[in-house]
Amino acid sequence: MKTALWGFFTPFIIYGIITALHYLIPGRKVTGYVSHVDTGKKLKYRLNGRFVLILSILIWAFLGFFQIVPFEWLYRVRFYSLAGAFFIGLIFTLLIVLPYPPTGKSLPLDLFFGRLDNPQFGEGKIDAKMWLYLSGAILLQLNALSFASYHYISFGSESSPGVFVCTAMITYFIFDYLTFEEVHLYTYDFFAEKVGFKLGWGCLTFYPFFYSISLFTTAHLPDSGKPLWFTLMSIVLFLSGWILARGANMQKFYFKTQPQKSFLRIQPQTLTEGNKRLLINGFWGASRHINYLGEILMAIGITLSVGYPSNIWG
Repeated sequence: MKTALWGFFTPFIIYGIITALHYLIPGRKVTGYVSHVDTGKKLKYRLNGRFVLILSILIWAFLGFFQIVPFEWLYRVRFYSLAGAFFIGLIFTLLIVLPYPPTGKSLPLDLFFGRLDNPQFGEGKIDAKMWLYLSGAILLQLNALSFASYHYISFGSESSPGVFVCTAMITYFIFDYLTFEEVHLYTYDFFAEKVGFKLGWGCLTFYPFFYSISLFTTAHLPDSGKPLWFTLMSIVLFLSGWILARGANMQKFYFKTQPQKSFLRIQPQTLTEGNKRLLINGFWGASRHINYLGEILMAIGITLSVGYPSNIWG
């Protein structure tokens, strides 16, 4: 019962620490793409995600090394922790939606999509969307490290290489995302979506637990004995997806910030309608949302790295 209770409140503690670090650690100040709904001025952001991530990992390592909190704690309480994160996502949704004026849609739609566009708190030190992505990403990282630790503690020299390849892919993905925080200020989530259940519960619950589903479901299993080529294939899929996702996002970022600048020697070509311009070459000439394909390929690579689909889904 005690373990269940502590497990349930674990994400509360982790998100609290992340919030404190994000608020206290100095960050690079940048001007974003979206404008304030009332003033029309471009919103400003403090970007310190990579430093918060590194410090969070160091805290996890410190607690584990000195046997204050076991390295594998997040694996042992994963179901209770998931329940706690689920509850946090629901509470966040209610707090970020209900106190604010309706959009004219039904209450269920307002709860799901949100009412506020880009809420910021603490005199602008905490942007809700940046905080959501940062919190979910770091809990995902800590989950991955804890799940891999449990696997190694359980199997030692008989551990599956795929578990560590999977953990490395997740780690690379998160460090890459938080290194290029400014780029993501120009993505659809920031300029088009409001903050409600979709983003709130999605980042605080779905993101850290579903993205780690491959480790969540296989860390207790011995090496699946898959051949080397299978692991290499998963790495190729992951890197191919990363090239598409990162390449498309970077091309759009340069197009939004420096419209005349080429990217990878690709000079922007556009379709124009009034004041609107649509990028139609390079990554965005191949597909309108090729970055989504990239993210899907990365997810497939991460999933397959731990073994055959039957090992994961039973």
